[in-house]
Amino acid sequence: MAITNPLQFMQQVRAEVSKIVWPTRRETLITTVMVFVMAFIFALFFFGVDQLVQFFLTMILAI
Repeated sequence: MAITNPLQFMQQVRAEVSKIVWPTRRETLITTVMVFVMAFIFALFFFGVDQLVQFFLTMILAI
């Protein structure tokens, strides 16, 4: 592996950074909303599973 001098390294870094495509404000907003929606859906799912497990354990232990 060849050793590059600091000037070449900084030029390469600038070239790579210029290739970055940042998301638009709209894309960021949509992605954020989707994360919250999915978190809410999973919370409801796990709440339901927890309630079912609690119900069945209560029925089993009550006998």
